[in-house]
Amino acid sequence: MNPVKVGICGLGTVGGGTVNVLKRNAEEIARRAGRGIEVAQIATRTPKPQYQSTGITMTDDVFAVASNPEIDIVVELIGGYSVARELVLKAIDNGKHVVTANKALIAVHGNEIFARAREKGVIVAFEAAVAGGIPVIKAIREGLSANRINWLAGIINGTGNFILSEMREKGRTFEDVLAEAQALGYAEADPTFDVEGIDAAHKLTILASIAFGIPLQFDKAYTEGITKLTTADVNYAEALGYRIKHLGVARRTDAGIELRVHPTLIPADRLIANVNGVMNAVMVNGDAAGSTLFYGAGAGMEATASAVVADLVDVVRALTTDPTNRVPHLAFQPDSLSDHPILPITDCESAYYLRIHAKDRPGVLAQVASILSERGINIESIMQKEVEEQDGLVPMILVTHRVAEQRMNDAISALEALADVVGNVVRIRVEQLS
Repeated sequence: MNPVKVGICGLGTVGGGTVNVLKRNAEEIARRAGRGIEVAQIATRTPKPQYQSTGITMTDDVFAVASNPEIDIVVELIGGYSVARELVLKAIDNGKHVVTANKALIAVHGNEIFARAREKGVIVAFEAAVAGGIPVIKAIREGLSANRINWLAGIINGTGNFILSEMREKGRTFEDVLAEAQALGYAEADPTFDVEGIDAAHKLTILASIAFGIPLQFDKAYTEGITKLTTADVNYAEALGYRIKHLGVARRTDAGIELRVHPTLIPADRLIANVNGVMNAVMVNGDAAGSTLFYGAGAGMEATASAVVADLVDVVRALTTDPTNRVPHLAFQPDSLSDHPILPITDCESAYYLRIHAKDRPGVLAQVASILSERGINIESIMQKEVEEQDGLVPMILVTHRVAEQRMNDAISALEALADVVGNVVRIRVEQLS
């Protein structure tokens, strides 16, 4: 059979890696796909001779790729929202299949894109949009399709994980590690998407839709960053038997779906608590398979290119399949997506770690305990660090049992109003993940 012709839009790190992998492993890929996959055109604003693009038609217009009648599959690797959306929709309207690594595009515009693809009978594949080289989308959508997924939790941003790992292992400050992450290229000059949880929320939105069969609803995901964490919090967590990870959590409850990204205490003996550096991991709990952990490189040139090329292989395999019998984009048939509500964070339940700076006076602990008790919040453990007293203040560390977020918000407001409590109460959610 004639090779399938691919047009790649964007020749950055992932685009270059995709070109290299397709050329280097061309014979192996053709054996898996059943026919060859040929890069026929590349759109890039700046030629990059370090990538193997000899003999490939080059253009600086991504829309020329979407309109090229010789192109069967458009690979969108330009990132962002607006231009990427326009490009993908144009490719679909021209009857072309699409492969993308753009998590922001899928999380925000995926519902529209998938509906258009269904109308035109084409495929939109996006394995590379979540967790780089880890095939977690395929695992949930196909490998775990017999399961009713109860919850999933993931370290799905390598930058945040690198920062927290360095803070724990070397006692460094957040600001110090962030500067190194930027120097190493792990974090952008503006690191907001990484350290405030937006990037992870994009990915969590996609995973939750596939796990629970709900429409993509990024605007309802709760996000909280790691910028307020200190080395002291990391050390206190360690002393209590926990590790702090910037976690994305999606959980099915009777009331609705929890969809939240925030710093989280995880018991130190859990596998996911020991995922360090820039690595990613996603833990999925199903009623039949139990808990399964998917671990690997969440970013990088060839790790992400691996997922892009795997999607290309899947699309090529499906070209002879009846469009109505293909694997659905979000795992469930489009007319069978459920209307389970996404819960506001105030309705979600967690255990909590609290760090309180209080004046070193008798009766302060009793006041704190009383405020928590009045709101039905039970204390699991408590630690006071008199040896760390500074300016007459003593850190008081508490871990509570599970309670609704709204109750904890009320309690924190009352604690911060106490005359003997100075500054804000630091709150980190606790997940057992078992």
